[in-house]
Amino acid sequence: MPTTTSTVWHPLSWKQFEALQQPEWPDPLVLEEVYGNLSGYPPLVFAGEVRDLKEHLAQVACGKAFFLQGGDCAESFSDFTANAIRDKLKVLLQMAVILTYGLGKPVIKVGRIAGQFAKPRSSSVEVQDGVSLPSFRGESVNAPYFSEEARVPDPRRLERAYFQAASTLNLLRAFTGGGFADLRQLHHWNQDFVAQSPQGQRYAQLADQLGESLRFMKAIGINGGQHGSVLHDVEYFTSHEALILEYESALTRRDSFTGDYYDCSAHMLWIGERTRQLEGAHVEFLRGVKNPIGVKIGPTATADELLGLCDRLNPENEPGRLTLISRCGHSRIETVLPPLLRAMAPEGRSIVWVCDPMHGNTYEAPGKIKTRSMDAILSELKSFFTIHRAEGTIPGGVHFELTGDNVTECLGGSHEIREEHLTERYETTCDPRLNAAQSLDVAFLVAELLRG
Repeated sequence: MPTTTSTVWHPLSWKQFEALQQPEWPDPLVLEEVYGNLSGYPPLVFAGEVRDLKEHLAQVACGKAFFLQGGDCAESFSDFTANAIRDKLKVLLQMAVILTYGLGKPVIKVGRIAGQFAKPRSSSVEVQDGVSLPSFRGESVNAPYFSEEARVPDPRRLERAYFQAASTLNLLRAFTGGGFADLRQLHHWNQDFVAQSPQGQRYAQLADQLGESLRFMKAIGINGGQHGSVLHDVEYFTSHEALILEYESALTRRDSFTGDYYDCSAHMLWIGERTRQLEGAHVEFLRGVKNPIGVKIGPTATADELLGLCDRLNPENEPGRLTLISRCGHSRIETVLPPLLRAMAPEGRSIVWVCDPMHGNTYEAPGKIKTRSMDAILSELKSFFTIHRAEGTIPGGVHFELTGDNVTECLGGSHEIREEHLTERYETTCDPRLNAAQSLDVAFLVAELLRG
């Protein structure tokens, strides 16, 4: 295998490296045709938007802004409606208002949306009742149904993912620029089932307070012009795990202004815990695009690995370029994270440190139902902020798998979900997500922790 440092980068140089978690496409000619089609389609996002996000993340790295990332564990072709997209946006806007009001600083809103169609798997096969089939790898690869036909990887699904992402982005841009995200609509974001929860009522009280402030602003004449635009529009960016490398490289474009390459499938991409090998294909691909890059960091990560990733992915130490997303688990974060922070601090690396309290806290409830406990999620969040405070480092943000729907996939929360409730509305195609009320729970907690 070649080394990254000796390879001249281009959008397909990753093919010279070991690429883990890739589908075994049955027909290379169909894959080649799909790749050609995707390469000719318009970009989903634009280089200027990506640069804007990187500038915002540079502010997060120095503590002047806060990063909020959330959305589906894996998007679905079947659950694709305007209401579903609106409700995912709605809950992230509510969380951002809570955090902005509580922290007194801008909140950078990044959705796991318009591209999160592929998932890494711990096993390449799934066994049910003695029958072994290829694992479900997300709807851009195969179907979730347990049948031989459904589990065959089909590269045509990459095109379907592209067109659904384009439609999703079109609607998101309409919502965020067309008045739906106007701060004067705060009360309209509170869904009926959320409004009945303790945190929904707390959010309503916050909306009342902000409404009074906005009315005062209007009364003294600072509700129009530039200020009106700030109230009316919202910046909202997209992200997903850059897992299927044919899809990502096909959507990579060279910016006509700078000559730099951008992966135009999303504003921000991340590398997962299973694909962050220093000499792996995913690191090789993402080192060459100018997007902000995230890397998931699990409990086995070492300081040497992190320093190596910094050298590969951000050799110029550019602020806003690199985000490290810890996903340690509530029982391990206090032993794993402090040594990493201490090793990185003397190096002067510009890093956005983010906590993902979801992935390290997954377990099976009775009936082999995959779930997560709010107690464990909140515990890891508390430890994350406490550790950063003790080490004198900046906790830059949080990363959640969530939905705007009233699902019953994670246990606990102020509107308590117990094990016997899990089967009532367990709708995820992969990992369990916070529902809207639980999302407000964690937003209020984060605001309180950071104020404290």
